[in-house]
Amino acid sequence: MPRNLSAWIDLLIHLFVMLVLISVLSCYNVYVAAIGAVVWLVLAAFARERCLDRAHRFTRYCRNVVRNLNEMMNYAVEELPQAILVVNRNDRLMWCSSQLTRYLGVKPEAGIDVKDFWPNIIIDPIWGTTGEYVFAHEDHYYQVYHRPVPVVQGEEPLMAFYVQDISDFEHLKTQFRESRTVLCYIQIDNYDEVVQRQSEAERTSLLLSVNQLLDAWMKQVGGYMRRVSDDLYLVVMQREGLEKAKAAKFDVLDKVRQLQNTNRLPITLSMGVAVAEGQSMAELGAQAQAGLDLALGRGGDQVAVSAGGKTLFFGGRTKAVEKHTRVKARVVAHAMREIIEGADEVFIMGHHNEDFDCFGAAVGVAKMARQLGKPFHIVLSDMNSGIEKFADLIQGNHDYDDIFIHQADLVNMVTLNPVLIVVDTHIPHLVAAPSLLERIPRVVVIDHHRRSESFIKNPLLVYIEPASSSTCELVTELLMYFSDDLVLSRIEATALYSGIVVDTKNFSVQTGVRTFDAAAYLRRSGADPVMVRHLFRSDYSTTVALARAEASSELFEGGIIVATCPEVRKNGQVIAAQTADSLLRIEDVRMSVVIFQLDEETVGISARSTGEINVQVIMEQFGGGGHQNVAGAQIRGEELQSIRERVIAAAKQYIEEDEKNESNSSAGH
Repeated sequence: MPRNLSAWIDLLIHLFVMLVLISVLSCYNVYVAAIGAVVWLVLAAFARERCLDRAHRFTRYCRNVVRNLNEMMNYAVEELPQAILVVNRNDRLMWCSSQLTRYLGVKPEAGIDVKDFWPNIIIDPIWGTTGEYVFAHEDHYYQVYHRPVPVVQGEEPLMAFYVQDISDFEHLKTQFRESRTVLCYIQIDNYDEVVQRQSEAERTSLLLSVNQLLDAWMKQVGGYMRRVSDDLYLVVMQREGLEKAKAAKFDVLDKVRQLQNTNRLPITLSMGVAVAEGQSMAELGAQAQAGLDLALGRGGDQVAVSAGGKTLFFGGRTKAVEKHTRVKARVVAHAMREIIEGADEVFIMGHHNEDFDCFGAAVGVAKMARQLGKPFHIVLSDMNSGIEKFADLIQGNHDYDDIFIHQADLVNMVTLNPVLIVVDTHIPHLVAAPSLLERIPRVVVIDHHRRSESFIKNPLLVYIEPASSSTCELVTELLMYFSDDLVLSRIEATALYSGIVVDTKNFSVQTGVRTFDAAAYLRRSGADPVMVRHLFRSDYSTTVALARAEASSELFEGGIIVATCPEVRKNGQVIAAQTADSLLRIEDVRMSVVIFQLDEETVGISARSTGEINVQVIMEQFGGGGHQNVAGAQIRGEELQSIRERVIAAAKQYIEEDEKNESNSSAGH
């Protein structure tokens, strides 16, 4: 009846109007009014019966629909391709649909812990939220939609999980991903030096051994290799093969390194690998070539893999091989001369908190600009306590009046065609004045550190030699070929000489034939070792701080020694570096690390190695870098003790992997 309430009211209105008309008619003709009254009564009875009948039929319809709808809903819930789980706060299963039984093969009991049959399902971290995620179990992948179940206040909270098996789709995604094209360039590091003074038979035998190892590696990864030149190979493979190579840590590098060579130089490979992810083949080739350049710039004997917008590095466990010829130095020197001649003004900049290598290299480049009569400025950072003594010595020399400037002094720079020469770093955020990189498009980079993923964009000229002892050594060689009539002053020669002495730890680390040649050239030019010794003298408080830092050191298994300097000091970076050098002289120590508080928010790490451990690879995990034997990093917003534990863990992991690779290589050999 409620459904027909509106219709019944309409009928009553009509019947009422008809009754009024019959009443009016009775005033004129009683007989006709009586007949109308009879007809009215019949119509009223008929209307009432019709409304009652419609109400009964509607009620029956609603009952049938509700009953069928419940059956349909129950059927739909049971036959959905998704399994529905209702779980309480203790991860217990309160109710589930029959689809879960089909997924598991057995019917789970109510109250069982969901993680008993799906250990990887996520419940606690997403409790009370709405969303979706995918988890894997054995060889299956499941997509989960989750939402809270509305319950009466005070009742136990529940979560509903709608789980669907998407294994076919995920396997198809995996198959598609693994079938992506991978392009790889492989180059034999320093090929000319390796085969120098070898007979044709020895050279052929060496290349045959390398080719055999690479062919065996190709069979493992399922790739195709073609030799492009004597020292360059092109490889095409699928991503599935790349994943195999990554899982094996590119062990082909270790196998090639084990080859015996008559001139005793190590035979190493560098690789640039790029994965196709929508780019053209031309772009893929350029990306692989850039990866090879990056691997070579980091010293070789490593692989740079570019995938997903990130670059991963493998290898890098041997020292960069020193080149015995200075052909590249001569070519770069001539290019530098042309660049400086074409500039209106020369700006020279190193890394912030300059050291002697950075400052000496800047003074050496300034000599090039002075030789050509170009105006120049050396840009210093606001924190440069490490070179204060040298700065005091130079202040008395009128040739360097108004030469040193800071970032604030560059606001009104109006030079039309300047050139910026960056020394002793190639990482944009580490330079003394990062804003200068954006204002001056023509940039030259001179550095001896292994190239990192972060690099100054679009440099005009790059001269990076990881095998060199210092940037001062590189600049000294450039000065030898820059001009025939170039004569270094005593201050300039001493500045360059001090940089070499610092980075080689007084000619005991990372020194080669060219290092001593550069030092001899500087000594002939007037470099004063007595002045250098004066620059390196430390005061009493610094000596005490060094002793305390060494006393705080702790020796760990594998030859790792770690010290901490928790107090913020003005020359804390210098103290940390000297402490790391001193600790490295302890017997059985292979790696020394000093963790120090640089300021209230920043913790610094100074790492040194005897050459057996590549500390640069370890420091890169903390956002730093450097050289194989000398590296460091700076971390903001983290406690010193936490960083110390992370550094120890990373060093131990590196040593374990290194020993594992050596044992595998020895067994294979």
